[in-house]
Amino acid sequence: MVRALYPGSFDPVTRGHIDITARAAALFEEVVIAVYATPSKNLLFSTEERLGLFKDAVSHLPNVTVRQFEGLVVRFAQEIGAAVIVRGLRSGSDFEYEYEMAFMNRKLAPDVDMVSFMTSQEHMFVSSSLLKEVARLGGDITGMVTPRVAEEVYAKFGIPAP
Repeated sequence: MVRALYPGSFDPVTRGHIDITARAAALFEEVVIAVYATPSKNLLFSTEERLGLFKDAVSHLPNVTVRQFEGLVVRFAQEIGAAVIVRGLRSGSDFEYEYEMAFMNRKLAPDVDMVSFMTSQEHMFVSSSLLKEVARLGGDITGMVTPRVAEEVYAKFGIPAP
């Protein structure tokens, strides 16, 4: 059985994240979504909220579980027996970053490989940071996230959904 790990801060989970998860779930027997509990980012959602939103978003995928983690991704991958780390690539800058990370991860854990998925065209320009900014300014994010996530994002900013 090949277990894959898809790590990220997912603040919040987007339709792009869900698409990558579904595609990974079609290829691997098990996919573990790893929500980073202590990123060095200013977060809109708590770890518990991010876990809940992602669990809700992938509840239709029976071979996907959602967990939190801290520390190095490759160490967590080894801990749970994941052979593969899944990443999504939106642009050339994503590739450059992930390329460097892949080599560092390979140095730290040669037994864990990395698989990258090209983001589907409709999700290429969606990032969690960008959609939070759009929502904060009253823009419509409903096409970028699930209805529940949109509702929660707007609630965090104290503004009604468009």
